[in-house]
Amino acid sequence: MWNVSTQSFGFVLTFAGSPTAIELEEWIEESKNRLAGPLPAGWGLVVDMRDLKPLAADAQAVMAKGQLEYKSKGMTRVAVVMTDAIAIMQFRRLGRGTGVDKVERFVNSQTTPNWQSVAKAWVVSGTEPPAA
Repeated sequence: MWNVSTQSFGFVLTFAGSPTAIELEEWIEESKNRLAGPLPAGWGLVVDMRDLKPLAADAQAVMAKGQLEYKSKGMTRVAVVMTDAIAIMQFRRLGRGTGVDKVERFVNSQTTPNWQSVAKAWVVSGTEPPAA
């Protein structure tokens, strides 16, 4: 499952379960539609992956394509909210492969009770979150 929500600072993306490569291709198409419109200056993402399971290899490749799509449209910062240690490692690796890691920060929702405000503070003003 996935969802894209437009916000004043950019977007909130939500991923849960074990999305397939086909489902993630649908997410990319929806993202392209959203990214085609006017975007706020210095826009960014909060990505809620608290309920996401580690992705299969083919789904990881599609997720990387999605990261590149957002990056190519000028994303300035992204806060990724996760709980699963394996998924965090997986997404750190994906971010290094796409170059998103330079603007990406991870927030562990289990150890950061106010994860929503911490994630938004990184995206909006560049306030570093605690180490995940």
